[in-house]
Amino acid sequence: MSNSFGQLFRISTWGESHGGGVGVVIDGCPPCIPLSEDDIQHDLDRRRPGQSEIVTPRQESDTCEILSGVFEGQTLGTPIALLVRNKDQRPSSYTEMKDKYRPSHADFTYDTKYGTRAWHGGGRASARETIGRVAAASVAKKILAKLFPELEILAWVQSVKGIEATVDASTVTSETIESNIVRTGDPHAVGPMTDLIKEMRAAGNSVGGVVECVIRNAPTGLGNPVFDKLEASLAQAMLSIPATKGFEIGSGFAGTQLTGTEHNDPFYMEGDTVRTITNHSGGVQGGISNGENIGFRTAFKPTATIMTEQKTVSNKHEETALKGRGRHDACVLPRAVPIVEAMTALVLCDHALRHTAQCGSH
Repeated sequence: MSNSFGQLFRISTWGESHGGGVGVVIDGCPPCIPLSEDDIQHDLDRRRPGQSEIVTPRQESDTCEILSGVFEGQTLGTPIALLVRNKDQRPSSYTEMKDKYRPSHADFTYDTKYGTRAWHGGGRASARETIGRVAAASVAKKILAKLFPELEILAWVQSVKGIEATVDASTVTSETIESNIVRTGDPHAVGPMTDLIKEMRAAGNSVGGVVECVIRNAPTGLGNPVFDKLEASLAQAMLSIPATKGFEIGSGFAGTQLTGTEHNDPFYMEGDTVRTITNHSGGVQGGISNGENIGFRTAFKPTATIMTEQKTVSNKHEETALKGRGRHDACVLPRAVPIVEAMTALVLCDHALRHTAQCGSH
């Protein structure tokens, strides 16, 4: 069903935001990959709540437990089950939302589809579900490091509302991105972005923006024609993240303003390697990676749950009003960065295993 992602490297996430815990089952991981809980914890710490003054204050350590699939520090080739227990639960903050639908949240649509919902915290619609994705991606990254030692996946906050960062995707480093609480690659944008997010929080409001991602030293040949194009898989992965509203790769929508002579990427030889002079294609042509950097952007809407009273309706279809309660991000972007990187790793790992299965290692 819809809780699983991938074909050969397949994950299934489970759990609700205020239930006993959340986690993931990974199937298709090759055997003899070194793996420990510490490997997974690093990425979970980047995603967890309460890590700075501009994110939700919910206090969760997000400590990972490996329940199966690993023995003596190596994967067995059997399903890997990972668990993160929920500790700081406050379902009482959501009591009013049991009967009233939060505007632009999934409350109404879940009720309409299933006739029931986990109203305390948003259930599966909560970004807490992404813990399983980030944990699984830590495993995917270990596989990718073995297959493609030079490959790098880096994401950063490119914009918060109208504040744009200036970032060189070919040179930006993880150290620069992780050195600030916004996780932008432009030190000059940190102050204005931080101030805006604080302003929105103080006003009981929220704000959105764009996360940009680059895959450097990408191999050629990943992706498939027609339905399983690499950019199609990336688009599905990014748009499955909570609060996303847009995806573009390479020149994206700006490419519509160019002519063919301006937009085409001419080929040239660099030693024995085929390269392109420009990279409007974003590293993917015909759905298959061409060896250039793969660059894309994902748009995130303002957080739906805000601390300002708004018009809404109840589950009895009566008009009413609702003011948000609980602990929420005024801007999801800083914590979305590791999630974007995680979904990218999951896509690349799955396509790498599929490519090897069909075409060998050439």
